[in-house]
Amino acid sequence: MVTFSGHAYPWDVLGDPDFTARVAAHGIPAVTLAASYHSTRAATPLHPDHQIVDASFAALYRPVRESVWHGRRLRPRALQWMDAADPYGRAAEELHTAGLSVAAWIVLTHNTRLGTAFPELTVVNCFGERYPYALCPAQEEVRDYAATLAAEAIRDAPADAVSLEACGQLGVTHLSHHEKTDGAWTPEAARSLSVCCCAACAAAWSGRGLDPAEVTAALRAAVHGEAVGAPEPLDAAVEAQILGGRHASADRLRAQVLAAIREVTPDIPVTLHANPDPWATGPSPGITPAALSEVDALLVPAWPTIAATADAIADAARLGIPVDAYVTVLSPAAEDEVLPHVERLVAAGARRLSLYHLGLAPRWKQPLFAEVVAAFG
Repeated sequence: MVTFSGHAYPWDVLGDPDFTARVAAHGIPAVTLAASYHSTRAATPLHPDHQIVDASFAALYRPVRESVWHGRRLRPRALQWMDAADPYGRAAEELHTAGLSVAAWIVLTHNTRLGTAFPELTVVNCFGERYPYALCPAQEEVRDYAATLAAEAIRDAPADAVSLEACGQLGVTHLSHHEKTDGAWTPEAARSLSVCCCAACAAAWSGRGLDPAEVTAALRAAVHGEAVGAPEPLDAAVEAQILGGRHASADRLRAQVLAAIREVTPDIPVTLHANPDPWATGPSPGITPAALSEVDALLVPAWPTIAATADAIADAARLGIPVDAYVTVLSPAAEDEVLPHVERLVAAGARRLSLYHLGLAPRWKQPLFAEVVAAFG
């Protein structure tokens, strides 16, 4: 049996008296609601009071308690685009009152404001170029921040489950302002440019018997080789150690975050945004072997309506843990592609469908939610 959840932001719910009725009419029983989220400029086409919310920095949509955050360099800032003191808490209460369950959607290492303020804590590529949107999980201070953020996101607030995004390392690919990098690199070059070479990651390489200077040089050669059509792949043993170091950092981050969450709510189910490609970076980083026994489900990105997406769902399903397919009714999915695409995902092993996005979808896209539920529920 397939289950369903729809994604939303607190501003989609608050101030819109029709939001919960729309969700119920679609037959969706649960909402994955942002409790901490990166900066975004979001459309709200069906909201009665606004059409755009410009969330200009990554934020915690809960009270920022000074007793918890005092003295920390990495800490949330007060919101500037919502009046509510506790947007997630209020929105989650409204959803609960309407009979809908709520999963707290928590984004961890994706934070441009903090990365810009403290660049030494960010991912840096083999050319010394930093990614300010990407806090590196190899850094102890980043892990401490993420664990505290996750605990504060659900403390004293309605949360029936947790959905963890960016619980690992982000890489070179990023949807940012006026992005001009699409198609610039081969997948192999992008993978090399997504290897973090910060001081903490370099120290981890040294601990694994690698020379950081040699690794960095090899990564640069790999990128340049791809650019001119003369590939210079890394030695397989070196690649394995690089990936092992990244996965070890992700495991430490996830363990600390999960411990903090379960200290607040011991038995809460946790879904991890993840990708079956072990080299994947971004909001859904590569699955590590340890993750499979530590979380309750994997949410696997499934927006492109191509055969490779169903293959990724099948790869994840073979790992023996419930798989949640992350499906959008927005671009790049054409309206007539959504149902056939979902059919392939369910056949590939998806046991839950997370539908994106209840607040972003315009009037003419909203019926797709109900059609998916009717077809596969």
